[in-house]
Amino acid sequence: MPIPDSFLQELAERNPIEEVVAEYVPLTKRSGQNLFGLCPFHSEKTPSFSVSPSKQIYHCFGCGKGGSVINFIMDIENLSFRDAVEFLARRAGMTVPDDGLDPGRPRRDRLYALNREAARFFYSRLVEPGGESAQRYLERRQISPQFARRFGLGYAPDSWDSLTNAMKEKGFTERELAEAGLVKHGKRGGVYDIFRGRLMFPVIDVRGQVVAFSGRLLGDGEPKYLNTPDTPVFSKSHNLFGLNLAKKSKSGYIILVEGNIDVVSLHQAGFDSAVASLGTSLTPEQARLLSRYTHEIVISYDADEAGRKAAQRAIGLLDKLELRVRVLTVRGAKDPDEFIKSRGADAFRALLESSENHIDYRIDTARAKYDLKSDEGKLGFLKEATDIVSTLPNAVEREVYSARVAELCSVSEGAVKSEVERLRRRRSSRERRTLERELRPVRASQPQVKGITYKDPRSAAAEEGVIRLLCLDPSLFAGREGLGEEDFSSEELYHIYSALRRRIDAGESLSPAAMSGELKPEELSLLTGILQKPESAANGARALGDYIGIMRGSRSAPEPSEEGVMELWERMKKEKRG
Repeated sequence: MPIPDSFLQELAERNPIEEVVAEYVPLTKRSGQNLFGLCPFHSEKTPSFSVSPSKQIYHCFGCGKGGSVINFIMDIENLSFRDAVEFLARRAGMTVPDDGLDPGRPRRDRLYALNREAARFFYSRLVEPGGESAQRYLERRQISPQFARRFGLGYAPDSWDSLTNAMKEKGFTERELAEAGLVKHGKRGGVYDIFRGRLMFPVIDVRGQVVAFSGRLLGDGEPKYLNTPDTPVFSKSHNLFGLNLAKKSKSGYIILVEGNIDVVSLHQAGFDSAVASLGTSLTPEQARLLSRYTHEIVISYDADEAGRKAAQRAIGLLDKLELRVRVLTVRGAKDPDEFIKSRGADAFRALLESSENHIDYRIDTARAKYDLKSDEGKLGFLKEATDIVSTLPNAVEREVYSARVAELCSVSEGAVKSEVERLRRRRSSRERRTLERELRPVRASQPQVKGITYKDPRSAAAEEGVIRLLCLDPSLFAGREGLGEEDFSSEELYHIYSALRRRIDAGESLSPAAMSGELKPEELSLLTGILQKPESAANGARALGDYIGIMRGSRSAPEPSEEGVMELWERMKKEKRG
């Protein structure tokens, strides 16, 4: 029987691709989050071999090879699929199952049940004698019992083993408690509770499962906040506190704040779309998660320097997903919770309605860094501000903000506009060279994978787009007439599409590791190359319609020239931005 997807997924998680590849190839960080090195599968002098820790795939822009960690071991060690799985299982101390059962499911179910019981335990200790310190803290922060219940807030007694003993009575083992991140092993044997003397915030995923906890210390000491480490059912970078409730909001936007208390306070004040990123800066995975539930984000971080830096980072991540981003600057208070307590919900709503778009925010932030009364300060601000304005895709926006920058520095609008357009041309030229190098239509719109050739590059480009959207957001295809073999010009792309649709319909994983068992090596190389190209689900429905229109209209169209394909690519990029 085939190896279960769940085992392949766990195998990949316990063999991070960046660690496995680094045992064979020296890797360095060159751009974004990807790592680069010299490809071990063909001779080259300039590194074109890319490893993506976030996607858990590798792809060589030179020879076209790519896939999951399993495919890498198959290629580098010259092993079959099963032997490569055995190789990685030994590396991770795992045993490959002999049947088709999901070996990880019972374990995960136990951890979900344990977290659920732990949440009940913490809540009971909050409302019972002994939880007075946490009750006083909530009263001081003006959190009502109703909203404490809604968020399942609790109290971890200041005891070494109260949770441990309570969970043992429920039938859970010390090993399970440690695996859930609730206890640690002591130096002299046994275990002790990790969360002690803390107000407890259960982290609930979008499916309603308690997956982790965040605890705030009520007395003196460090760390003030403590979060569950990553476990088999929880990854901090893939979850957001409060999203299980915020996803139901009718507001049309999500408010992104720093702290858990901010989330509870905002919900209590009537702003039911607030979420927080669990004590870390927003991650790319969290940004993608947000994009599934909204097209607009309002960032309301703390007013200190750390908050401003975190906001700048979040803007960069969210803007790449083509989300509308606004920034709410809290003045006269350190955070949204303090502002609402001192000024009230109506004042915060007015602040929310007048929040500035992220371009205004970035220009204002740059302005605050320089003394505009000095020539040196003006030059520094102009350099930073014109670079910001040059990134705007809309010509009218560029003109408006160029005029604003010119006014701030008391220089001519013409000079600012000229510099903005110079920077824009340089950026466009750089992006075009990158695009030509990595996609190279028509010649390199042909896949680099050996043995695969596109008969119709124009249609194939759209077919690749359909596959990217299917991986990004399968819900785009719900209720839509399925695509058939006759709609595809490439047999390989149709096979990839069919495999993806079949797995989605069956509720199976689309992870690179799971796909390794279904696609041929050359097809998986093709798929990883497709996923490396830019795509956004922000305007996915329209993009999908465009792609399908190109596929079906391409049958009667003449084969395009290299310039024609390039123009098509540029037009599709502009349409998605619009």
